[in-house]
Amino acid sequence: MDHRQQAIRIWQAGVDAVDGKRATKAALDEVQTPDRILAVGKAAAAMASAALDHFGPRPTLVVTKDDHGRDLPEHVHLIEASHPVPDTRSLGGGRALREAIEAMTPGSHVLLLVSGGASSLAEDLLPGNSLADLEQLNTRLLAEGLDITAMNAERRKLSRIKGGGLLSHFDGAKATVLAISDVPGDDLNVIGSGIGALPVTYKFDASTKIVASNAHARLAAAEMARRDGLQLLADEECLHDDFLQIASNLGKRLRDMPPGVMVFGGEPTVVLPDKPGRGGRNQALALALAREIAGTPNLTVVVGGTDGTDGPTNAAGAVVDGKTWGKGAETALQQADSGSFLDKSGALLVTGPTGTNVMDLVVAIKQ
Repeated sequence: MDHRQQAIRIWQAGVDAVDGKRATKAALDEVQTPDRILAVGKAAAAMASAALDHFGPRPTLVVTKDDHGRDLPEHVHLIEASHPVPDTRSLGGGRALREAIEAMTPGSHVLLLVSGGASSLAEDLLPGNSLADLEQLNTRLLAEGLDITAMNAERRKLSRIKGGGLLSHFDGAKATVLAISDVPGDDLNVIGSGIGALPVTYKFDASTKIVASNAHARLAAAEMARRDGLQLLADEECLHDDFLQIASNLGKRLRDMPPGVMVFGGEPTVVLPDKPGRGGRNQALALALAREIAGTPNLTVVVGGTDGTDGPTNAAGAVVDGKTWGKGAETALQQADSGSFLDKSGALLVTGPTGTNVMDLVVAIKQ
């Protein structure tokens, strides 16, 4: 196994450990049989599959990203929508979630499964707001490089289902919320802009639980590294900053690291130019790190989104080493076109949808 394969194997072990189906299944023994299952987010299909396997067929609505709703039973109502910028289907998904909640009878139990991406995938706008307003807001927030907490605070201002709004329409007896966290601090009020959060006041019995997070993914990656006989040198959630600043902060550590493995998690931010090229935040960070480690031998770095899709691309991120940086890289970095350069270099990491979403994961191996 070469360095690249080993680095990807360790990264993949982290992603596999927070698989939506696996993580949800592990939490269901403590959940009473629900009358209805609602799932929203990038991992919605995987989470709903686990619940249906456990409880058997029951009314189920899944709202997820395009091509993320495969292999669901025929009775499931599936709505696929756009990410990271919402579209008309996102409004249909948000309305369907609210209507499903409103239709539940007194004494009923809803199982609400939430994962990252729900902010874009499902929306039910407050009166006076339009899809154009929502698209403009999301495009601006993505371009400004705000962190996920700040972005979701802005999104909640337009919504009647975010920030506890969805469950404010629930008149049943019990609501169980299981969530996969893609935000710092694993705050249910921030995940999906709080689409699974509890209202300020409510009369039903409520139970909430985070079933998977970035910390779980990092732990599993670290364990795989140890099984490979590698020394763990770092396990940190430190990627919450501008991607260039992160690359600068990590550069010297990576160049000087002794043989072993470093594992980092979080969600970098990127400020986009007016006409960005191809790529997402992970590809941008990967190329910035390639500049930092240029010429460093025996060092491989995997940078990838745990959901398998980096921004509006089909790549999860990239795998870079001391030889990746080269002619045209600086221009690509400045023009937010990292994906094009990394593609030509054969450095892209393409996994397809993973069935989870716990922010991003970086694995660095020095041999």
